[in-house]
Amino acid sequence: MSTVILLLVTGLGLGALYFLVASGLSLIYGLMGVLNFAHGSFLTVGAFAGWEVARRTGADSWFSFLVSILIGAAVGALFAAFTELVLIRRLYERHIEQVLITVGLSLATVALFEGIWGTDPVFIDGPAWFSQTTNLLGAQIPNDRFISIIAAALVLLGMVLFLKRTRYGMIIRAGVENRSMVTALGIDVRKAFTLVFTIGGAAAGLGGVLASHYFGYVSPLLGGSLLIFAFIVTVIGGLGSLTGAAVASVAVALLQQFANFYLFGTGDFVVVIALALVLLFRPSGLLGRKS
Repeated sequence: MSTVILLLVTGLGLGALYFLVASGLSLIYGLMGVLNFAHGSFLTVGAFAGWEVARRTGADSWFSFLVSILIGAAVGALFAAFTELVLIRRLYERHIEQVLITVGLSLATVALFEGIWGTDPVFIDGPAWFSQTTNLLGAQIPNDRFISIIAAALVLLGMVLFLKRTRYGMIIRAGVENRSMVTALGIDVRKAFTLVFTIGGAAAGLGGVLASHYFGYVSPLLGGSLLIFAFIVTVIGGLGSLTGAAVASVAVALLQQFANFYLFGTGDFVVVIALALVLLFRPSGLLGRKS
């Protein structure tokens, strides 16, 4: 029983990281139809920014951790906004060029990060509480998993409130339904586009800092490895569905954890099989709308 509890909670922690990356992907595609292959770079730059702040302010303190989260989210948001303004804005409705430019940006940023911080993983320290465990129904749960779960829940709540209770949130939801109608009403959807990229980048940057604590290191390849599963989550949940991304993040992470433990480390393979089944029998995703 304790093993099942451990797998459940650690799976939820991993799913929280997947959601922080996939939520931005889902929002960006839902409003703009942009498959952003450079999204992992927002995560990586946020992780490195958070690490740089932490090591300069005392990596083992809660103050340092909280500041690193804020800085990581801010840097991810700024990088995402810069990407949309300089690169993506000129390429709307040109999907091949979008893919090429975002893939190129992801490769270029990996090379840039390797040039600045090196190719080897940088192992990090956090508050002492992170390295401790909490007993939950007989299972010893690493404390940092709880932080990831709480952060993802707050981000989900914040995004839902933003989309449903604010003017720009209504514009974004209307743009998802009918972008041409929103434009015809005289609303400058370009600001909404930049805002969505910024929100997605902030979530990814936050996810990068938390991922560095979850895995115990930060490296130039961290964002790329998580981006693969974030794309899987986004497709399974339904492109453009924030709720679908949340449900799929939990489902994929739990499936991965249990398969790794009970099926001899085949978690990644089982997740790909699940993706294939969804594409075959429900191409719109679990909570996506049929075109």
